[in-house]
Amino acid sequence: MNVEVLDPRVDPEPAGWAEFCRAQHAHPNWDYSLLRVESRAAGSPNVLVTVRVDGVLVAAITALLAGYRSGLRREPGRVRGLATVAPRWVEVQHRWLSGYPGWAFAEHLDARARREILRRFERLVCRFAGPGCVGVVYRVVRPGELDLVAGRGRVVRKSMGYGELENSFTSLDDWYASLRKKRRHHVRSLARKVATDPSLTIEFGPGRTELDGAELAALIDEHRDGYGRSPFDSRGWQSPQYLAALVHRPDVHTLTYRDDTGRLIGLATLLDHPTHPSYQHWAAVRAEESGKHLYFDSYARLVRHMIDNGAKSLNAGRGMLELKATLGFTPRELYCVIVPRPVAG
Repeated sequence: MNVEVLDPRVDPEPAGWAEFCRAQHAHPNWDYSLLRVESRAAGSPNVLVTVRVDGVLVAAITALLAGYRSGLRREPGRVRGLATVAPRWVEVQHRWLSGYPGWAFAEHLDARARREILRRFERLVCRFAGPGCVGVVYRVVRPGELDLVAGRGRVVRKSMGYGELENSFTSLDDWYASLRKKRRHHVRSLARKVATDPSLTIEFGPGRTELDGAELAALIDEHRDGYGRSPFDSRGWQSPQYLAALVHRPDVHTLTYRDDTGRLIGLATLLDHPTHPSYQHWAAVRAEESGKHLYFDSYARLVRHMIDNGAKSLNAGRGMLELKATLGFTPRELYCVIVPRPVAG
């Protein structure tokens, strides 16, 4: 078994990476070029750990090199040098893939092999992170995978879950009919108002090459600032370069709302997938300012996409689970596992 730590900002794409991602049915943001663009502007850079057996790529783990308030920095974070002696931790998660663990395994690997891979990952990545590394945090762990990372000396805590809508519908009307009466009437009414509003221009589709990353980033940052940023949210600011690369892809759908002046007042991104598409970004100008209530309309459009494409489910990301439950999304549990440096080795 060969385990290697890569810095996507400077290291070349590992051999066989695209084939590995296709075999694991990975979402679009596992693409190595996206990891590179994203990491170059991040206060908490990505590291990618690859695992090969007899030269064949069988596993990968993506993580952030994080520290207190690192996600609030505007400048790119450092990977080597003096940064290695400052307090930091390795945070295993895919920065903008909500509700999914930060690892991918070849299907033939059993639980024992996966545990061994993760133990080797912990030891190697802590050494890579430097003497200031205090340990590893698995930010997103599903209940059925807890045994892979839990154990003696490891702290397990329940964390914010995500919402998932299983596709049992043949049309959008079926979805509407599944909602409680009050919510059904509310969502239908809002969708009707948005669809018939002459002051709105609405576009939804893949490969939106006409979109400007700086414009998207400004709206997303304004939206996130409005809700306050946690010093322990390691994901950081949205890079215009990353957003441009993301929405220009043919496997990423972007929904945009513009007012009659052409101003962008709402956007959503959908990571397309043959079975499990994921609602990634949402940002909008506050309804009090724009006079437009767009949030529920975005759900109706992305649910329609799921139904029309015969996907098995739609992941709506973490948080606001009570509200998402009124739209038919089932809350799914997630856990966080903290592995102190002495335990990780």
